[in-house]
Amino acid sequence: MKIEKFEDIIAWQKSRELTVDIYRQFKDCRDFGFKNQIERAVISIMNNIAEGFERKGDKEFRHFLFIAKGSCGEVRSMLYLALELKYLSKDDFEKLHNLSTEISKLLSGFIKAL
Repeated sequence: MKIEKFEDIIAWQKSRELTVDIYRQFKDCRDFGFKNQIERAVISIMNNIAEGFERKGDKEFRHFLFIAKGSCGEVRSMLYLALELKYLSKDDFEKLHNLSTEISKLLSGFIKAL
């Protein structure tokens, strides 16, 4: 399947899902520094995929995919902290962690393909 718009990219679709999940999960979190950091990191994943795609060059696109992958790692790191601080249940942690790991693998595959 040819990718004609960034919305066709599975990694972008999954990162949008993760973004919505993170925003919902932490909407009532009173640790505003934590909440702001994880929300900025998660939204960076989907936005860097979109921005890189729109630049229309494989070299630049790869650069933005690496940034998205880094943000994905940051989200996973923050999820461990959320679990330790009891901001998340173990089940919610597993769900979000698994989705972020899947996105990271999709991004790695995409980077290799470019």
